[in-house]
Amino acid sequence: MLSPEENKFLDYWAQNREREKNIFRQIFFGLPFGLLLGIGIVIMLESGWYQRANMVAYAQSSPYILLIAIAAIAVFTGIFYKRYKWEANEQRYKELIVKKRDS
Repeated sequence: MLSPEENKFLDYWAQNREREKNIFRQIFFGLPFGLLLGIGIVIMLESGWYQRANMVAYAQSSPYILLIAIAAIAVFTGIFYKRYKWEANEQRYKELIVKKRDS
């Protein structure tokens, strides 16, 4: 027998699983998570806690390339994060369907 919370999740995921799988939706909602990582990288570089890394970063590449790399990391991380959440929810949904069928 499923709990009320599990039934709510089954209803929600049955209605929204295709919408959540949309790549643009994953980018839009995953981007803040990725930007947090990018902001952390910028803060690390600007804080100057490791001088040699700063010297190498600014001597061998332009700031524009660094910003493009951080943006790429943010987008990739955001998409990866939302994909992971979608896969976890899909796995939970399938497990609950089997549990409901068996009980």
